[in-house]
Amino acid sequence: MNPFSSGTRLRDMIRAIRACKTAAEERAVVRKECAAIRAAINENDQDYRHRNLAKLMFIHMLGYPTHFGQMECLKLIASPGFPEKRIGYLGLMLLLDERQEVLMLVTNSLKQDLNHTNQYIVGLALCALGNICSAEMARDLAPEVERLLQFRDPNIRKKAALCSIRIIKKVPDLAENFINPATALLREKHHGVLITGVQLCTDLCKISTEALEHIRKKCTDGLVRTLKDLANSPYSPEYDIAGITDPFLHIRLLKLLRVLGEGDADASDSMNDILAQVATKTESNKVAGNAILYECVQTIMSIEDNGGLRVLAINILGRFLSNRDNNIRYVALNMLMKAVSADAQAVQRHRATILECVKDSDASIRKRALELVYVLVNETNVKPLAKELIDYLEVSDLDFRGDLTAKICSIVAKFSPEKIWYIDQMLKVLSEAGNFVKDEVWYALIVVISNASELHGYTVRALYRAFQTSAEQESLVRVTVWCIGEYGDMLVNNVGMLDIEDPITVTESDAVDIIEIAIKRHASDLTTKAMALVALLKLSSRFPSCSERIREIIVQFKGSFVLELQQRAIEFNSIIAKHQNIRSTLVERMPVLDEATFIGRRAGSLPGAASTATIPSVSLPNGVAKPVAPLVDLLDLSSDDAPAPSSSGGGDLLQDLLGVDLTPASQQSGAGQASKSGNDVLLDLLSIGSPSVPSSSSAVDILSSNSSNKAPVSPLDDLSSLSLSSKTTSNAAPMMDLLDGLASSPPTENNGPVYPSITAFESSSLRLTFNFSKQPGNPQTAVIQATFMNLSSNTYTDFVFQAAVPKFLQLHLDPASSNTLPAAGNGSITQNLKITNSQHGKKSLVMRIRIAYKINGKDTLEEGQVNNFPRDL
Repeated sequence: MNPFSSGTRLRDMIRAIRACKTAAEERAVVRKECAAIRAAINENDQDYRHRNLAKLMFIHMLGYPTHFGQMECLKLIASPGFPEKRIGYLGLMLLLDERQEVLMLVTNSLKQDLNHTNQYIVGLALCALGNICSAEMARDLAPEVERLLQFRDPNIRKKAALCSIRIIKKVPDLAENFINPATALLREKHHGVLITGVQLCTDLCKISTEALEHIRKKCTDGLVRTLKDLANSPYSPEYDIAGITDPFLHIRLLKLLRVLGEGDADASDSMNDILAQVATKTESNKVAGNAILYECVQTIMSIEDNGGLRVLAINILGRFLSNRDNNIRYVALNMLMKAVSADAQAVQRHRATILECVKDSDASIRKRALELVYVLVNETNVKPLAKELIDYLEVSDLDFRGDLTAKICSIVAKFSPEKIWYIDQMLKVLSEAGNFVKDEVWYALIVVISNASELHGYTVRALYRAFQTSAEQESLVRVTVWCIGEYGDMLVNNVGMLDIEDPITVTESDAVDIIEIAIKRHASDLTTKAMALVALLKLSSRFPSCSERIREIIVQFKGSFVLELQQRAIEFNSIIAKHQNIRSTLVERMPVLDEATFIGRRAGSLPGAASTATIPSVSLPNGVAKPVAPLVDLLDLSSDDAPAPSSSGGGDLLQDLLGVDLTPASQQSGAGQASKSGNDVLLDLLSIGSPSVPSSSSAVDILSSNSSNKAPVSPLDDLSSLSLSSKTTSNAAPMMDLLDGLASSPPTENNGPVYPSITAFESSSLRLTFNFSKQPGNPQTAVIQATFMNLSSNTYTDFVFQAAVPKFLQLHLDPASSNTLPAAGNGSITQNLKITNSQHGKKSLVMRIRIAYKINGKDTLEEGQVNNFPRDL
């Protein structure tokens, strides 16, 4: 007797392991047992080999390595006795898988056992082959398995059918060999063999088109008869489950019929009657009955169209929705999602039940039901469905409000019949769940409000009422602040009253109170406070009596640690205190926002930056009405072929932004007559006084604000976000900015490195040359002298040069030496540019240029891109 393996039996080892109180104790017991098993293996102990392998299997299930016992499995399989083979095959299936090279050694033993006279040994070999069969083993042993499909014993035929399923999945080319034996199994009376035969045929149909056509042609009627006999069979205790005869066979037959009927009208017609019978006669008060009904519904929805059957199937799913079992309701909702595309009208009949599921306590059912409701919404039922969902929003769980709010907003925006209804529903959503609303939603609401001019008064009053009760909802606060800033006078004067609303009394002070509450809320973020500052500036013009109070509120933010708020407060305070004469025009109502453009951007059909509307023209200091597109358009390399905007079309850019008359004095009162032009107004606005020479004009550099406010902005916000590099005339005043600071003086001559000149632009009528220099110790900044030469026989007047660069470059333009370019190269215009490269050494300079001039009073525009800068510049 071997002292290592005979000491403990399997049950004793299990008892010892279970008695361990710590993982360390368990590892010690396992190590001791593994050492004993290794010793027994080395001594080739045959008496206790099966006991040692049984121990190894238990140790393997605990997660310890047992690879050293793999060869013991093969030795036991090669033993003649059934008990040893049983343990050997069990160990083979548990300790090895199809990727092990050791498995190749067992193929011969499997072949011998498949031909064994003992049917129990044949069954062991079939079980092992069905679990770990590799592609090589499948090719070698397929003939034996195919032969066993016709074995006399039903258990062997059943195991052979299951083994055949694995073989055809591993080697699909062998499927044609199993078609005839598989169809023969469909005539079996033994349910165990029949169910495996049905599953084998189902897998054959999925793998082989030839098998599908053969089984569809030869076996469909037989399968229908089998299902009919099964559905009408009397009580059979051997197969009865909850009063239903063999529901597992029911389900397998329905799955095979679904495969056969899909895409074939004849096969579908032949099974319509039995499907209707199963759907109507199967009881739904038991789990087994519900399983059969669900499979029947899936089959009906998959086979070729039969309107009556589909309505019956959808009604079954409707009954499932009333079941108390969450699993049944969930699968019903899943199936209804698929059924909507086939018969939406039939699903609509169960809309009330589906809405109740949205209010279910189970989170997964709520989400699935909400998705289904979203699919069911159309123009005819949007109002009742939206009302139900918004009513439920008031009592819904917080973790569900995000999904529910997103779906409601999408439904309202997509199917809204009229703007007033859209505004009402969105205000309800913002009042109940404004903190869960995405930014795009309240952006869209502002766009709609802007376009509904007849509803401005109604909307601002509705928002005022909503703010009284829902001031904690951030999105509602933003929309309210924006609307009061734009339409506060309508709120106070009750302008645009509708029959459906009651009049309210709101004073100017009450309107300012709303903005003050919003800006001083602790929970308000930067975007809300920035919008509130803009609204206060607008109200200071609309409510003169509250102007001083508004200024006091704004002044409180001059010391804000947030640069955006501090800058706005300083600039707005300057406007209120010093520029009352232009304040009203500066803060006029925003123009109507382009709803179609916003929708296009939101849908992704328009590029966000490049879709900005083209700005018609800019009135330049030297008297040229110069066509200019936005800076983004100027940088757009694909827009070379776009026609230049007309100088006479549209309004002036700065006039549009500031609301002041910037027409040069020469156009206002004749040549040579100086008056207070628009340039003087701008200088006054910037608190830098009048220019020293009345006829001169200043180059204004409007600082770009890095605002996080993504909401639709007012003209004042447009002003703070525009950066324009267009400086002209020889006697221009110093460049100023909005913070009353002087820009750096023009660059001086330096003795830095020398770079070759380049021809930056040349056409048949004009040549532009760049000369480069750098200041020592400042390699990032280059000074460029641009020289313009006229190659034509005509004199160019009102000459203007513009340039734009990417974000990693900073560009400063000095005034040009003249605005008249003589003909035929008899003179030139020079202009200095200073350009700073923040990515010096990594990225080269690139510049987009635009040159405008007049020939005999006719506007001419030339554009180009400069890419040939020196690399080390």
